[in-house]
Amino acid sequence: MIEKNIKVLIIDDSLLFRNVLKNELNQDKHIDVVGTAVDPVDAMDKIKELNPDILTLDVEMPKMDGLTFIKKLMVERPIKVVLVSSMNISVFDALHSGAVDFVKKPDMSSGNDLQMFFRELKTKIKIASIAKLVTYAKAKQEESNNEASKAAVQKETQVPLKSAKQKIIAIGASTGGTEATLKILRELPEEIPGILVTQHMPPGFTKMYADRLNKICKIEVREAVDGDRVKSGLALIAPGDKHMKLKRDSKGYYVSCSHGEKVSGHCPSVDVLFNSVAEIAGNNSVGIILTGMGKDGAQGLMNMKKTGAYTIGQDEKSCVVYGMPMVAYNIGAVQVQASIDNIADILIKHLNRL
Repeated sequence: MIEKNIKVLIIDDSLLFRNVLKNELNQDKHIDVVGTAVDPVDAMDKIKELNPDILTLDVEMPKMDGLTFIKKLMVERPIKVVLVSSMNISVFDALHSGAVDFVKKPDMSSGNDLQMFFRELKTKIKIASIAKLVTYAKAKQEESNNEASKAAVQKETQVPLKSAKQKIIAIGASTGGTEATLKILRELPEEIPGILVTQHMPPGFTKMYADRLNKICKIEVREAVDGDRVKSGLALIAPGDKHMKLKRDSKGYYVSCSHGEKVSGHCPSVDVLFNSVAEIAGNNSVGIILTGMGKDGAQGLMNMKKTGAYTIGQDEKSCVVYGMPMVAYNIGAVQVQASIDNIADILIKHLNRL
């Protein structure tokens, strides 16, 4: 619930884009654009003067790139940032460093593209206003503190997961989910059963995200293609504009990826994935719901639980936005609620008990 106007500072080197953005955002009764800046250096002075709640920022900026700016900002003056960027791999580094979310820059010549962009940006600004700020310094400290526990997890993962080979692991996430999913996947061993991930994200970015995870994780990670087989040691990320469903034939599990109407407000939808896993894999599956606004995935997770699946929900303290996991927990869909730092360990221990 937004109780007061959200003060926004726009940072972009294009005068035209700054003005268009300012005029459009100011039409929302919950948003007040308190100023604009042409680059991060200009923005530093404006932040001190205007004390905004949220910044909109491109990662490609003159004088100082957006990623460097965010790292500097999170140490000197932590503040919530919504990235407004063209397709750039640096977006994910910026999210890792403390940015809350991102919106793909629109085609300025397309009226339809512009209107969709404005709607999405306004929504993400409002979500960011109630999101938890995880600063770069805090994230680095937490990573350092978790080294000991990681050693214990790695010891656990050395146990072969042969008995769990035919299991399906389904993960759903939204705001804050790029980092949450990364924290889980990078702790998993190569023997882990097949994983399906639906993360709310625009088309194009999902492939970049999958490629990034593939370089970091021990398992293979890639953007799903219609017909991909599900197998151990592989995580498939739903394409940004397609629903991903689990299917089965005489050879085993595979996925279908297809365009469709939004479900629970999204395409891809976590509910679509979870419902298909409940129907096809039933008690041969594990469902994990992570940070995000809204309720997408909650009912799907409940359906998984009803068919005998093991279900895990991220806890409030470790969520950037405790929305989707909260709804799932409140309706009784979550069997185990845990910090994001412990979910991989809980998953592995469950699989090793089978």
